[in-house]
Amino acid sequence: MKVEDYIRTIPDFPHEGIMFRDVSTLFGDPRGFRMAIDLLLHPFTGQRIDHVAGIEARGFILGGAIAHQLSVGFIPVRKKGKLPWKTIEQDYKLEYGEAIVEVHEDAAKPDDKVLIVDDLLATGGTAEAAIKLIRRLKADVVGSAFVVDLPDLGGRNRLQTLDTPIHTLCSYAGE
Repeated sequence: MKVEDYIRTIPDFPHEGIMFRDVSTLFGDPRGFRMAIDLLLHPFTGQRIDHVAGIEARGFILGGAIAHQLSVGFIPVRKKGKLPWKTIEQDYKLEYGEAIVEVHEDAAKPDDKVLIVDDLLATGGTAEAAIKLIRRLKADVVGSAFVVDLPDLGGRNRLQTLDTPIHTLCSYAGE
């Protein structure tokens, strides 16, 4: 089986015309989840990784499992106001407006190697903000890994301008 076989597609969610790619079915299947974690890690095998940064919320599930697999630390990239200590923040554009994500200011040290993880690469705004946050900590982003790529939304192109490897497990045309 392939990763796509474990992902449920829900038409017209959250609104008409959207084909929602539900990775909860992937997470809920032990073989599928294990396969996804192994495949997300594969291109980074043999590289030094000190932390995995998971983007809220489903990136926490993947990132936590990958950090455990590598025996490294986990960095939560959270929406503004959700972290309890001193943070740095990065804003990014949404379809209608802006949002802000943040990390603790001591989440990584200079020259630490960090892998960014999330479930879905759509427009790339949140992932771009996460990469910028990690770089502001003077850590190195070794790459970014996603289960699903929606290439028509331009996220891959956006991240390619940041000169960091991008790894996805499957892609779906359209939204």
